[in-house]
Amino acid sequence: MIDFLAYHIQEAGRMALDAQAKLTAGDISFKGERDLVTSADKAVEKYLVDAIISSYPEHGIIGEESGSHGADASYCWIIDPIDGTTSYVHQQPYFSVSIGLRKDNTMIAGGVYAPALNQLFLAEKGGGATLNGAPITVSSCEKMIHAILATGFACLRKRSGADNLAVLAKLLPKISDIRRCGSAAIDLAYVAAGKYDGYWEHNLNLYDIAAGALLVTEAGGTVTDLRGNQDYPASGIIATNGAIHDILLQGVIV
Repeated sequence: MIDFLAYHIQEAGRMALDAQAKLTAGDISFKGERDLVTSADKAVEKYLVDAIISSYPEHGIIGEESGSHGADASYCWIIDPIDGTTSYVHQQPYFSVSIGLRKDNTMIAGGVYAPALNQLFLAEKGGGATLNGAPITVSSCEKMIHAILATGFACLRKRSGADNLAVLAKLLPKISDIRRCGSAAIDLAYVAAGKYDGYWEHNLNLYDIAAGALLVTEAGGTVTDLRGNQDYPASGIIATNGAIHDILLQGVIV
């Protein structure tokens, strides 16, 4: 099924990229106070849902825009049609299509495609992770002072009690630098590829991280929640190269 995933995630990405250049105000709306959605989000998800139903009618689907359909099926596809919609709307390249495939509550395949960056990340459980067909591994950074980290602020958008600003203020003096691209899927893929040494965020949804988390673990990294357990993303998420994981865990506790 990885070939099916790879083909359709690229088709979906091309749809999104073509639509980005043609976006008008009429294509953009808010599904929350700060949460944008576009006609392209909906069209891309419909394309993917239709493709899955046509080829695998017995499979379940969890989509950001269309919700859950048969989520308790043995096989379930988890879709974020455009992760990074704010960047997408503002004509920036940091958006992606994210697709994960779960079997009996275990992620077995995942892909993240950033079409504007021409970057296709794929992973199969037990088979490693790739970027544009070449194997990838996490970084070898062992010291926080040398680490490039990434984060996001879904907690602010959702007005939750999580205070990522306090975590950021605590960590910044102890690391090399910070990045924020606005797509959790890309952030996780970049940890997998060794472009970032670690990433953390609060208040994400399963479709934000399903594919990216598998990329990280298949590239040799570590993924946990903010307590060091496996309850992610419900209890937040931390993804690292493994070497700095325990230190970063301590850093996100305010």
